[in-house]
Amino acid sequence: MKKALYTLLILASTTAVMFAGNPDRQGEAGASELLLNPWARSAGLHSMNTASVMGVEALRLNPAGIGRLPKREMYFGNTRLYEGSTLQLNSAGYAQRAGSNGAFGFSLMIVDFGDIPITTENQPGGTGGTFSPSFVNLGMGYSYTYENKISVGILMRAISETLPSVQAFGMALDAGVQYVSGPKDNFKLGISLRNVGTPMKFSGEGLSRQIASPTTETEFQLKFDARAEDFELPSVLNIGFSYDFYLAEDLYVRGLANFTSNAFSRDQIGAGAELQYKDIVTLRGAYKYEIGTSGSTLENVYTGVAAGATINVPLNKESKNVVGIDYSYRTTNPWRGTHNFGIRLTF
Repeated sequence: MKKALYTLLILASTTAVMFAGNPDRQGEAGASELLLNPWARSAGLHSMNTASVMGVEALRLNPAGIGRLPKREMYFGNTRLYEGSTLQLNSAGYAQRAGSNGAFGFSLMIVDFGDIPITTENQPGGTGGTFSPSFVNLGMGYSYTYENKISVGILMRAISETLPSVQAFGMALDAGVQYVSGPKDNFKLGISLRNVGTPMKFSGEGLSRQIASPTTETEFQLKFDARAEDFELPSVLNIGFSYDFYLAEDLYVRGLANFTSNAFSRDQIGAGAELQYKDIVTLRGAYKYEIGTSGSTLENVYTGVAAGATINVPLNKESKNVVGIDYSYRTTNPWRGTHNFGIRLTF
């Protein structure tokens, strides 16, 4: 087990060097919705709980955590992205154990752009109609746990981006590992590689135009097709760890830290903490810093601060069925922050 852990650490270190964030490539990747987190609990930690995430949320951050659930979980979320921009994320997911060591799950995220006015070259002020792009992510993952110490997971995600008469489709692969140790599973280590997949490309009738023939003798229409350029997916490598400090039998503080290596932007590092009491109330907060930037050169819309809370309500005393209500807030500049809301059913 130790040899496997050492091998994973060496692999993660090597991959981090290969991934090393490159700000010169910023903006070259597409499908940026893959970097958005629709789940409130992990959003309150700026998605830095790579080592401790579990259940449905693990389908977004580290598929190895799917199997850390006791039984089954159903999760619904809504995100008011960049308050004031009218953008929203709607998400749903389900995860459950499969046998003594396996687990599987699936998740769906839809980006809601609202109604966008239709404009043309002849009517730049608008035609009076509206349209709404359809961006959908569907992921299905599986994880396996060895002796309750090492979990490995893999996930396939379908990516669909559709506008009127133009569409793009792609597939992405996520993989991850989690290691747990300590008398109360205090120490956790997590590594995940996300959004590795095929390049995507837009196609469709929307890229064609009818242009009058350049000849002066006979006037007729010619059809010209514009060729769209391929774009890469925003691959990300996360390495994180956490440790639980027990203040009492039912009260502990979880400290965590995480390093994120972005293939198409600057790397990020951050830390956070969770205070949990009797698995009923959880308070959390975190700060993430973008390496190589300062206050005057900030390129990320998020300014670094995130916070959130969870309330779990048992449905009855005999069973462990629980309804959870989650909320998180992340500060942004510009706009008025991002709000995440979620409701979970663990049964």
